[in-house]
Amino acid sequence: MTATGDPALGADALDAAFAETMRRTGASIGALYLLAPDGPVLYLDVLSGMPVDFAAPWTRVPLASPAPVADAVREDRVVWVGSQEEMVRCYPRTALALPYPLALAAAPVSGARTWGSLLLMWPATRPPFMTRRELGNINSSCRRLARLLEEGAGRAGAAARGERPRVVSATIRGRAASPEPAVADFVERLPGGSCALDLEGRVTYVSSGACELLGREAGELLGTLPWQSVRWLDDPTYEDRYRAAVISREPVAFTVCRPPDHWLDIHLYPDAGGISARIVPAGAQAPPAPAPRRSTSTVTPARAGRLYQLTHLAAGLTEVVGVQDVVDLVADQIMPAFGAQGLVLSTAEAGRLRITGHRGYSAETIRRLDGLPLDTTFTPAGQALGSGVPAFFADPEEMRRTYPEAPLVSGKKAWAFLPLIISSRPVGVCILSYDSPHEFPAEERAVMTSLAGLIAQAFDRARLYDIKHDLAHGLQEALLPRGLPALDGLRVASRYLPATRGMEIGGDFYDLIRLGDSAAAAVIGDVQGHNVAAAALMGQVRTAVHAHATLGTSPDQVLHRTNRLLTDLAPDLFTSCLYAHLDLGRRRVTLASAGHPPPLLRLPDGDTRAVVVPPGPLLGIDPDAVFHPAEIPLTEGMLLAFYTDGLVETPGIDLEDAISRLAQHLADADDRDLDRLIDTLLGGAASTAQRLDDIALLVLRSEQR
Repeated sequence: MTATGDPALGADALDAAFAETMRRTGASIGALYLLAPDGPVLYLDVLSGMPVDFAAPWTRVPLASPAPVADAVREDRVVWVGSQEEMVRCYPRTALALPYPLALAAAPVSGARTWGSLLLMWPATRPPFMTRRELGNINSSCRRLARLLEEGAGRAGAAARGERPRVVSATIRGRAASPEPAVADFVERLPGGSCALDLEGRVTYVSSGACELLGREAGELLGTLPWQSVRWLDDPTYEDRYRAAVISREPVAFTVCRPPDHWLDIHLYPDAGGISARIVPAGAQAPPAPAPRRSTSTVTPARAGRLYQLTHLAAGLTEVVGVQDVVDLVADQIMPAFGAQGLVLSTAEAGRLRITGHRGYSAETIRRLDGLPLDTTFTPAGQALGSGVPAFFADPEEMRRTYPEAPLVSGKKAWAFLPLIISSRPVGVCILSYDSPHEFPAEERAVMTSLAGLIAQAFDRARLYDIKHDLAHGLQEALLPRGLPALDGLRVASRYLPATRGMEIGGDFYDLIRLGDSAAAAVIGDVQGHNVAAAALMGQVRTAVHAHATLGTSPDQVLHRTNRLLTDLAPDLFTSCLYAHLDLGRRRVTLASAGHPPPLLRLPDGDTRAVVVPPGPLLGIDPDAVFHPAEIPLTEGMLLAFYTDGLVETPGIDLEDAISRLAQHLADADDRDLDRLIDTLLGGAASTAQRLDDIALLVLRSEQR
């Protein structure tokens, strides 16, 4: 039993249970993620089967990110991905960063509370499905891990405090750690060279032939990473091949150039304990495009893990829409990826830096920093934006030498100022900050600088989208009625929902027109399309209907005269319209339709049905079209629902069936609160998800005058 008073004992028991889980499930790679105590982030605590450096892009996973380990916690379920094709379909961003054939399972580690997520990976050679026995093993292992975490709660969340993940070996003990002399003699007699690497990538054995081909002594290779001890192997392409072998557990072969022109073929043969490598001279015919000589500079090139991290984050930036989406993605995914605790995202407007989003700062600090001039010397933000050169400050003293007041205001201990530039045009500044001193290695600076360009593109697109959205929203509000008139004996409620694609503006409209103290006209219509042209025509139609209605024109003549106007305008867009004249004194309703879905009538006894109205042609087609009226009694307590086809049209479902289903929802709804009734109709029609068309809804209820 784990001793709760000793975190080390708790960690040992947890590691042992984790290793046993991998052995029982046959997983080649495993990872245990724990929820951070200070935010919605999963931190990698235990790893097995691959080097920690390879897991660098996933040491911190935001709980909101579309990733299997995050979904397992959020949705409290086992996430199974049986193939690379399924990964591409379900988790495209993860597939970009993990482009190898594999199977994967992520399961929530839950007990008295949710602790995190268990990730298990297998080579693609395993069946692409999970049996009930395997699922049971995984679930029972997660419960055991949760119990150990609860017993050793003092250990939980250690990775969140900045520790590197612990690497645990899941191989069966007792396996020979070094070859017998006879085996070594056998290897030495083989042509070419041989070497062995553990799953961390370190050389554990090397033959004399391999030493000769690599140009290094055995002492220079043993215990090292090849891309560190053999500098010309320090290339992300070669590391990626090793990564592919470790993750997929499948043989991998590639060709390398030992400067100046010695070509070698390297074959990697992986298993659960490590990798065997065969190195042989390539054929006499060199590849047509020799690789350039590696530089002898001491600058470290970007590791493949960082490149995959960049790809993963770049994929996320392509999905953002508005400015707030950019802020949220940078805060939820880019900040955790670099271990930052603070964020300020500013835009350049009218010679000043306006803060559009922030995290990890007090409101008072943001007020002091917002609106600084572009040439400010208070912080490095203006200088970075003006020069286009990122600025990095590893500690407060480094910042204080040039900007003495900045550390006092923010309270942070390290900063990265990343200018957002597009085609030499300054867009804004992204500032990542840290609560403690933080070194910025050249590799990390390179990735941050590359991301700044992607953030700038996404930020600029998002600002343009927000401007268009605000314009469309303002235009739509101007064209629709700001309020509906109050009439004695009539209760009314309305709703408009734009399409969720395009500019979120459309041609659906509704209106209630007061025609004296005892009469009113209700109108609803739908102009073809959902763009600015449709909205503009909608405004003309609504104005025409309003003008003819106030003259006391009958419903059929209102549609006839509006139709003549539209055919004269020749807008190339057609309009459906339903017009109803409500005579509250005579208790009659007269309706006329121009190709619009029929209204729904609900009687006081609950009987609900579609009103039969002779359908005339759409407005704007035939100037001589005739519209025939229909009349129904206006009884006390009856309810009329007018709607546009966006509420009922669903691909693959007959329109009449959809209207009948809407009528059933109306019959079952509580009509005491008409706004809630509208919510019921919208929810019952599943119209609040992705909408391909606009929706307008107008509900009237007759009451005693």
